[in-house]
Amino acid sequence: MKKQNTQQPEAINIEEVVGKSEAFILKYKMQIILAIAAIVVLVGGSILYQTYVSEPRAKEASEAIFQAQTYFAAQDFEKALNGDEQGNMGFLQIIDEFGGTPTENVANAYAGLALAQTGRYEEAIPYLKAFDGDDKMVAPGVLSALANCYANKGDLSAAASKFIEAAKAADNNTVSPYCLLQAGLIYEKEGKKAEALKVYTEIKEKYFASMQAMEIDKYINRVK
Repeated sequence: MKKQNTQQPEAINIEEVVGKSEAFILKYKMQIILAIAAIVVLVGGSILYQTYVSEPRAKEASEAIFQAQTYFAAQDFEKALNGDEQGNMGFLQIIDEFGGTPTENVANAYAGLALAQTGRYEEAIPYLKAFDGDDKMVAPGVLSALANCYANKGDLSAAASKFIEAAKAADNNTVSPYCLLQAGLIYEKEGKKAEALKVYTEIKEKYFASMQAMEIDKYINRVK
């Protein structure tokens, strides 16, 4: 006779899922900062660099964002967003004044992350959605932050979708299984066991070398 699984399902705590998402952003904050900054130089290759960054307006924008980035790194999110008394611009003003430059795109990511970190999830969403990039660290970080914002607003379906999108964008053993696990937990919260099983199985089969894979059978068993 097949032995019955007597393991009691663990309660799915959406607050824990959200908290872990915020921890992910903080954990990889410096990598995200460095990668976003690199986009200003690397976007579109050397031809676009000469076309845009060499132009006075784009050059001014790339210089203006430096102090805001410094405040962001120091977790002074209000000054990063709104500037300081010395006249240094914040990300929000940079977005308004330097539309169409690569720096505007970068500032959108920073602004969204800063707003999310200060709990202004509704305000953060448009900026995070406005960011356009495919860097393997920045794009997943922005998408994970967006998922976190949706989760905090109670839009669990959108949150799960963005976590899966972040996992695909990263496609590595560190970020992808983490994001897939968050999506699975949210699916369980919604009662979508088939969807949860699918992402848990992906962790087991594709990201078997990850930390999440070490205990993924526990999650698989409780949704079967």
